[in-house]
Amino acid sequence: MSLSDFMQQAMSRWMKGGGPQDDIILSSRIRIARNLQDLPFPILQTDVHAEQVISDVQNAMAHPDVQKLGTFEFARCREMSQLDRHVLVEKHLISKDLADQVRHGAVVLRNDEVMSIMINEEDHLRIQVIMPGFRLTEAWQLANAMDDALEGQLPYAFDDTLGYLTACPTNVGTGIRASVMMHLPGLVLSGQVNRMLSAVSQVGLTVRGLYGEGSEAAGNIFQVSNQVTLGESEEEIINNLSSVVQQLIDHERAARRALLQQNREVLEDRVCRSFGILAYARRMDSKESLQRLSDVRLGIDLGIIKGVSAGILQELTVMTQPAFLQKYYGQELGPSERDIRRATLIRERLRLDTEVR
Repeated sequence: MSLSDFMQQAMSRWMKGGGPQDDIILSSRIRIARNLQDLPFPILQTDVHAEQVISDVQNAMAHPDVQKLGTFEFARCREMSQLDRHVLVEKHLISKDLADQVRHGAVVLRNDEVMSIMINEEDHLRIQVIMPGFRLTEAWQLANAMDDALEGQLPYAFDDTLGYLTACPTNVGTGIRASVMMHLPGLVLSGQVNRMLSAVSQVGLTVRGLYGEGSEAAGNIFQVSNQVTLGESEEEIINNLSSVVQQLIDHERAARRALLQQNREVLEDRVCRSFGILAYARRMDSKESLQRLSDVRLGIDLGIIKGVSAGILQELTVMTQPAFLQKYYGQELGPSERDIRRATLIRERLRLDTEVR
């Protein structure tokens, strides 16, 4: 199968780029945590409880109010290979915790992979919508529509004072986590990023790396999300996050302009060196590939590099991850072999746009 054909089948919609302010905002995500009334949280559930949750969700998914929101596919974790589960993690469609929940875990995916529903992860249900660009409100509207449709069929655990009950106290209340994945090379290169992100943490938001909690901000990619779910409405949470993110966007744009004006030759050299390395390298580890891709994406956005699609950062950030590489090449790969195949895949992807050989 050609890389182009594989990409058409394997890429989620958010990986293709597009959307408002997508030169900085790679994706917007809404996640809603819900549990079923009178059933123990997953950490305490028995096999019988887990099967009841799965059965109840499957029945609810068959209702016309749910079906009108798209075409969905259900899969148990134990019926997927370990490789396929980890591909879904790398595509940000399920969590690593769910991928490891082989016995009781399951997932519902919409055919375009904009929406996924994790079953029996930390909570009974985690409804997620992920869209390209700065589209928090649109993502919330779709996630809320699914939440309402399921709540019409399922008895949610709810308290009149506390709100929706969740396994982790930090999610009690609305149960909503809103986040954006941001590409901030201007702030990093200008030495401003730590100060900016420290200020963000002072206003009730948290900053994590590419794959959420515990991951590093590789490739100048950061996830910014709300910390508080209790005492604020969903709209307030989204509005507060959107306001802060817009300020980060403004600072990032200013930093990029300053780099162009004050250090254009240095910036162009950095960008073009990274492009050349990606176009011709025969070995590439994951950390270097992400940094080089970040440089190239910055060059594309600033007009330094032409003829390469802007979505290449989202695409290759995921496609060069270990499980995705092995899925594409159809075989198990050790670390050294992955470095070779990673470089090959990047060269092939660049050729689709530039015919570099």
